[in-house]
Amino acid sequence: MNVLLVFAHPEPRSLNRALRDVAVAELKAQGHHVRVSDLYAQGWKSEIDRADFPALAKAARLKPAAASGEAFAVGTLTDDVKAEQEKLIWADVLILQFPLWWYTMPAILKGWVDRVYAYGFAYGVGEHSDRHWGDRFGEGTLAGKRAMLIVTTGGWEEHYGPRGINGPIDDLLFPINHGILYYPGYEVLPPFVAYRVDRLDEKSFDLIADRLRKRMRTLATTPPIPYRQQNGGDYLIPSLQLRPELGDPGATGFALHVDNACAEGIVNSDQDRQSLPNVTTSLLEKVR
Repeated sequence: MNVLLVFAHPEPRSLNRALRDVAVAELKAQGHHVRVSDLYAQGWKSEIDRADFPALAKAARLKPAAASGEAFAVGTLTDDVKAEQEKLIWADVLILQFPLWWYTMPAILKGWVDRVYAYGFAYGVGEHSDRHWGDRFGEGTLAGKRAMLIVTTGGWEEHYGPRGINGPIDDLLFPINHGILYYPGYEVLPPFVAYRVDRLDEKSFDLIADRLRKRMRTLATTPPIPYRQQNGGDYLIPSLQLRPELGDPGATGFALHVDNACAEGIVNSDQDRQSLPNVTTSLLEKVR
């Protein structure tokens, strides 16, 4: 498989970087083709502004969504953005790796999403009607591909447990897993999280590294998080409310959007996924 790892940590000697090297080495050992976007090393521009749309008239008001859609349609997005879009089209698997800072990803990685996920590429695609509300949340440009997070935290695992003061890690990562990865169509694998990394000794690092290697060996077979598809019948359209008969009565929050019945029925398969849908030539031409 082709694997793109987007990495966001400013220190080349960090533990996060060491784990990245473990993941890349294991992926290559398994025969995968790997590309790395090291955002800090690349000097990635995180903020979206007028410089992203060189064809935009000076007198025109900047409306980022509309501007990105127009630029994507005619191929005038900046070269750095088009290069990352081409990588996403190339990759069968996307891995986002970052330290958890203030309960989310570093600003440089959020800026990568803001700029690379252009209108018409990652969102704003598909028919909007009373039966189908766009190709998103399980459908879209990147459907048929897989994605996952590799995350490090300074806090204890208990701090991110069901009763932990930071809140459950699945809830903290939901906006990324569901809102950034599942939205444009990725099958989202459970995240790999390493806790208490600021105080790891060599033995503890070796244990985490071994666990990460095992996850890299099963990218093709690990069952994805069974998020509900937006247009699969579970949601009322156009209100996009979960049908009242689904989910636990009285339940609210992120867990409603995971199909627990489906989760219980998932069977692990050892067979590698050989066929992933190809992105159309016309889409590839737009990002060149």
